[in-house]
Amino acid sequence: MSHAAPASSAEVVAAPVANEIEPNAACPPNEWQSASPISFCSDWRGKNPDPAHETEVRVLWSPSTLYLRFVCRYRGLHVFDAADPNGRCDHLWDRDVAEAFLQPDPSRARYYKEFEIAPNGFWIDLDISPGPLADLKSGLRRSVWVGQARRVWAAELAIPMKSLTANFDPAEVWRVNFYRVEGPKEPRAYLAWCPTHTQQPNFHVPDRFGKLRFGSSR
Repeated sequence: MSHAAPASSAEVVAAPVANEIEPNAACPPNEWQSASPISFCSDWRGKNPDPAHETEVRVLWSPSTLYLRFVCRYRGLHVFDAADPNGRCDHLWDRDVAEAFLQPDPSRARYYKEFEIAPNGFWIDLDISPGPLADLKSGLRRSVWVGQARRVWAAELAIPMKSLTANFDPAEVWRVNFYRVEGPKEPRAYLAWCPTHTQQPNFHVPDRFGKLRFGSSR
């Protein structure tokens, strides 16, 4: 039996920022200290915890930008060696990535946004719906850093809010899940904040997403 928090109770709170910040994974801006972290190291079923794969996530927000910061412990690094000139890479999930699935409107259960970032800065953003897979073209900005001595890599994403929702309301509660994948071939590590409990690794289970709330300024 999994001891992970059920999706209905798992929650992350995005802290507000007064001014826009620039992603800097190696030297994170002080604003990140105001965001309470969540962390996970178990697989997609909520089993087999592995501290060597611990992932910490923090979230910040402004009216125009959602910021994500991942700090990822790793056993090895496995990345693609080629991408589009802007760093976009198809099938990025076939190598090491940190992922965020964001659902601004939970009433549209099969509609959400997928963001992936690799340790070398390659990325992909997708608009998930019942239709064909589509690029989101969010205009995200990103920064990555690898600390080989500590076996940790970090990534920061700055995602334009307009690419996520047409009318952002910080009083609304979004659904969200965070994931990690590590390894160049099976068996790979598939890690999840909110377990999806599928038979085989599957992150696309929106009814298992946790909650994302937007904190207010004190």
